[in-house]
Amino acid sequence: MTAPPPLVVFDDVSRFYGEVLGVSRVTLRIPPGITSLVGPNGAGKTTLMNLMTGLVFPDDGVVMMRGVSPRDPEALMRITGYATQYDAAPRWATGLGFVATGLLLFGHSRAAAEEKAWDALRRLGLEGAAHRKMAAYSKGMRQRVRLAQAIAHDPEILVLDEPLNGLDPLVRAETIALFRDWAARGRHVILSSHVLQEVDVISDQVVLLSGGMVVAEGKIRDVREEIDERPCQYLIRCQDPSRVAALLFGEDHVREVRLNEDRRGLLVMTTDQDRLARAVGGLAAGGHKIDGVIPADENVDALYEYLVGEGR
Repeated sequence: MTAPPPLVVFDDVSRFYGEVLGVSRVTLRIPPGITSLVGPNGAGKTTLMNLMTGLVFPDDGVVMMRGVSPRDPEALMRITGYATQYDAAPRWATGLGFVATGLLLFGHSRAAAEEKAWDALRRLGLEGAAHRKMAAYSKGMRQRVRLAQAIAHDPEILVLDEPLNGLDPLVRAETIALFRDWAARGRHVILSSHVLQEVDVISDQVVLLSGGMVVAEGKIRDVREEIDERPCQYLIRCQDPSRVAALLFGEDHVREVRLNEDRRGLLVMTTDQDRLARAVGGLAAGGHKIDGVIPADENVDALYEYLVGEGR
């Protein structure tokens, strides 16, 4: 009989900061794989991560990390790697020294710590900068060295706050490949993100947060279907926006048309992207000057307006 996979569990968890809500009555069963926590600032992503890593404890409810309580810091730190988005690494330290120092806390000898640190830096493409002081690192390099410290002790769970910020496209692709390799070994990679396209590329599961509460969660394909069914917004730049708006509003798939304040374009909400493209193409063929059509739903805030904006 196959044993069930180890889970990251939140059981009716609430956390307040004085009278300010952090998260409220969160219940989750997160399986191994890559899980993205998504939401605007103040949604509760950082509070969830702080609860996972034992930086704060719940006022109510229970958190368990693959069977380990965050109230047992020694056991938790052995199975968990955490990389914050905040650049708090000491600038006077070298990359090698920064990563190795973290490993010494696990009881490794100096030689073993340096060997593991070298391996982590190599995986993040930083071996050439290992002996340089971090004050000379770029923003992307400092981001990678924090990730190197998180993976150096080969943890079962990675908790990563905006881990792809500041990375160039090649390094970003390599980092995503590292996450996938980690998840393929039956481990947890839990990360936060603001960008829906990024979440769609990376994730197996997604947790959508708003106002400290979970508003949707599950397999990425299921949430993607919900995203695909919502009205989409496009910014259309054109020479005669009032006339173009009137013509587009006659299309039955167009839910809303708003003129921009600069009077040089309009925002169109449609339930059918293909039909909107054909309609705009027809207007251009008919002599209307269309300068550009730009998706206006590039980040997660548009999804929140759809999922929770009406019901709040």
